[in-house]
Amino acid sequence: MKTLLKWVIWLVVAVIVVFLGGGYILPGEAVVQRQVVIAAPPEKVFAVIGNLKRFNEWSPWAEIDPDIQYIFVGPETGVGQKMSWTSNHPDVGNGSQTITGFEENKRTTTELDFGDMGKAVASMELAPVDGGTGVTWGFKKELKGAMERWFGLLFDRWIGADYEKGLARLKALAEKEAAGG
Repeated sequence: MKTLLKWVIWLVVAVIVVFLGGGYILPGEAVVQRQVVIAAPPEKVFAVIGNLKRFNEWSPWAEIDPDIQYIFVGPETGVGQKMSWTSNHPDVGNGSQTITGFEENKRTTTELDFGDMGKAVASMELAPVDGGTGVTWGFKKELKGAMERWFGLLFDRWIGADYEKGLARLKALAEKEAAGG
């Protein structure tokens, strides 16, 4: 019985050491990126992504909760424009995004604030390519502590599919608008 107890104690200690030690070996930042080519010039795509008031026209989360409440503050477009949302749906929650970087027809950067769940940075990069505009939607979150670093391994699985869906919606919308629709 003492031998079994010693093995159990050593096993628990080993698991704790692997968890903590492994957590600090893992990356300190979660990064998710998805890309699409849109058959529209950069200025047409930027007209959609450069204004947070248009975000829900292509957002993958807008249709999840039709009762979501939004508040917009700051300038009409550009650095300082802020969108806050409140939702009772667990897949949407509450939070805000504020434009912190704005280079017309090229890029936007937003700070995402999910309250108790922390902050992150999202970006939309546009580049002219044959056939239109290459769009890269990126997400970065600093991971603090072993637990967050382990969870960081799941971010791509958690939001990657949403980013793909959002980019598909953005593509359809920007191409329709570029065609005059």
